[in-house]
Amino acid sequence: MKIVRYQDASGNIGYAAETDSGPRKIEGDIFGDYSVTEDAADVAKLLAPIDPEIILCIGLNYQRHAEESGLAAPKNPVLFVKSRAAVQNPGDPIELPRHLASEKVDYECELAVVIGKRCKNASVENALDYVLGYSCANDVSARDWQIEWGGGQWSRAKTFDTFAPLGPCLATADEITDPNNLAIKTILNGQTMQDWNTSDMIFNVRELIAHLSGSTTLLPGTVILTGTPHGVGMAMKPPVWLKSGDEITIEIEGIGKLTNPVVEEKV
Repeated sequence: MKIVRYQDASGNIGYAAETDSGPRKIEGDIFGDYSVTEDAADVAKLLAPIDPEIILCIGLNYQRHAEESGLAAPKNPVLFVKSRAAVQNPGDPIELPRHLASEKVDYECELAVVIGKRCKNASVENALDYVLGYSCANDVSARDWQIEWGGGQWSRAKTFDTFAPLGPCLATADEITDPNNLAIKTILNGQTMQDWNTSDMIFNVRELIAHLSGSTTLLPGTVILTGTPHGVGMAMKPPVWLKSGDEITIEIEGIGKLTNPVVEEKV
């Protein structure tokens, strides 16, 4: 099943299931007991499919991306965090920072994993039992803040407002047989920039959940961004940075397409 989070014409926020007859309202708690009703959902605006508890992000997690970055594959997952305020809805703009300015804003297509129940010390074998579903994500990154001005940490570069678009839906775990065998791509202004497969992850989804939940509770609503394949703008010759007027789409097999325009932050 594919679940969308939406705002209706009166401003109310709800969840709906995509069906052949259109979106149908969901009643109950998507992290607990819920049911799909026969009532049509008034989807006036599509929202990010989850309001995350926290966004845990993995860097340098595709072999080919590590190679294009000139870095050795890490021995353990590289973790950084994005703020909940960085989340952006499908169709809403990615804002290029102007108050704390960046001139090197990059795209990164990523598979997002949504944890559905409390998870601590998961094993590789049972890790997927904790997954509610999957979505598309764009790990937007200010490379100047990441490499030159971030003091060796990545969060400043990665957690500006609008730097975590999610969507267009949540594909429930039963929809995705193997999260590490999905085509994933980035399309910038109609041109394919990244086109690869999640099978190239250095640490697969099971391993990431087991690692992140080690001695650590992952609460329902935790979103895990699992890394990006090769083809990022920073690695192009010359580099390709996002600019006002661009349109960028993240597409993942079995989930759909997440599209956002690019604008400059108003200051």
